[in-house]
Amino acid sequence: MKKGIHPENYRIVIFKDMSNESMFLGRSCAATKDKLKWEDGNEYPLVKLDISSTSHPYYTGKSMLVDTAGRVDKFKKRFAKHAELKKAAPAPKQEESAAE
Repeated sequence: MKKGIHPENYRIVIFKDMSNESMFLGRSCAATKDKLKWEDGNEYPLVKLDISSTSHPYYTGKSMLVDTAGRVDKFKKRFAKHAELKKAAPAPKQEESAAE
C-alpha cells in the first residue's frame, strides 16, 4: 500500500445490518456515536448498514420486489403539480425579447 494515504485509526467495530438485524465484527475507521455490547462481553462502536451480504439479493438468492409502479405514480403526481403551475403562469412575451 502507498504510505501516508490510509488512515491509522482502525479499530474493531460491530457492523449491524438494519434490514435483518444480523451483526458481525470487523475493523473500520468510520466515525460512530453508538456502541453495542458484543457476545464476548466487550463494548464496541456500532456501524449501521442498510444492506450487507446477509440481506443482499445477490448473496441470498432471493429477489426483492421493488415497488416501481408506486414510485412512478408518486413522480407523476409531483410532476403534475409543476405542470399545472407552469400552465397557470403567464407566458413570457416573445416579441419583446426578440426585438432586443
